[in-house]
Amino acid sequence: MSQDFNTITFSIDEVKEADMKKILLTVYDALKEKGYNPISQIVGYILSEDPTYITTHNNARSLIRRVDRDELLRAMVRSYLGE
Repeated sequence: MSQDFNTITFSIDEVKEADMKKILLTVYDALKEKGYNPISQIVGYILSEDPTYITTHNNARSLIRRVDRDELLRAMVRSYLGE
């Protein structure tokens, strides 16, 4: 009997982007739950790197600080441009 094994390949960039997206969605949900405008708060954080834009609810502030802002901006621009 022979078994066929499928090799799964992935890039580190894809994993990083998936992690960033998961974190961003978690932060978005936490901000929304607390009654904030999540888009404005996240943009404020990205532009200023001031963590007080992000609530501590559901550990959102700690999570967002794990994300490199430059990498996040690159991923967002690539996504927006469809690359």
